[in-house]
Amino acid sequence: MRVAIYGAGSLGTILGAYITKGGEKIELINRNKAHVEALQTKGAQVVGTVQFTQPVVAYTPAEMSGKYDVIFLMTKQQHNAEVVEMLKGYLAEDGALVTFQNGLPEVQIAEILGAERVLGCTVAWGATMQGPGVCELTSAPDALSFSLGAISPNRNKHFEAVKALLEKMGTVDVEDNFIGTRWSKLLINASFSGMSAVLGCTFGEAAAPRASRRIVQALIKECIDVCAAGGIRIEPVQGKDIVKLLDYKSGIKKAISFFIIPIAIRKHAKLKASMLQDIEKGKLTEVDAINGAVSAYGRKVGCPTPMNDKVVEIIHSIEQGKLTPSFDNLKLFE
Repeated sequence: MRVAIYGAGSLGTILGAYITKGGEKIELINRNKAHVEALQTKGAQVVGTVQFTQPVVAYTPAEMSGKYDVIFLMTKQQHNAEVVEMLKGYLAEDGALVTFQNGLPEVQIAEILGAERVLGCTVAWGATMQGPGVCELTSAPDALSFSLGAISPNRNKHFEAVKALLEKMGTVDVEDNFIGTRWSKLLINASFSGMSAVLGCTFGEAAAPRASRRIVQALIKECIDVCAAGGIRIEPVQGKDIVKLLDYKSGIKKAISFFIIPIAIRKHAKLKASMLQDIEKGKLTEVDAINGAVSAYGRKVGCPTPMNDKVVEIIHSIEQGKLTPSFDNLKLFE
């Protein structure tokens, strides 16, 4: 079976290193020539909560050829239409494209490839690019897990093979309610990634002060409320029922939820949002596919999302150079 990771940045490089270390063949593809050259000459250097160096196969998109049975898609969503249309020519007729993207990308991709060729995966760990070929794993080693699912009732023939590849790195939960799994990851991204980008800090730093934690809690509550309004059941994350832990309808439960938030994110406290990393590199973010997706669904089901709306507004202002990531931005939520 021929497998590639397209868009092998921090997450893809670490996943590829684990899979290769586990004895399987996988090709890492990235447009960053300096990163690819470092991978080719020095191997994938994984630092942070684990440390190892692993020789890998890596090259740029211009060097792609032939057909793949499985392609893991790890690019940003802004250019999905053109990227997936291009990858269609490299995917075997019975192949599977597995999206690791944030938000709810599977429906758009299925319109290009067909639903039976699309699998979705969410990850419960984070990583940061430190430099060409060097990627930092920022989550605890016991938090390395995946949730894998399909949007078609007829799973692609490579489903079990994809699961086995991911298990070279961590545990894999197979999700029948994959849309609920998508929303559990979207909830985390909208709240913690959104505030990480707005404030210019890690997840743990966003959850610690009471002022910023109050906004994180409100963002979580909006995600729970829009899903309830739309009849979506949010799936647990790493065995933890997010709704049971963090939803509230009384002052006492709200206080308990507020207390739990820093504990709930403890294993990922050092994680810095990919949106913040994009801002630091002068790139546009995926905020419209994250907090914007919550707002859009809220409008669809008639559930207000003022906090997510505000995160979208602030991050677009940061992208335009009108604001900078800072705790000073908390006043904009008042």
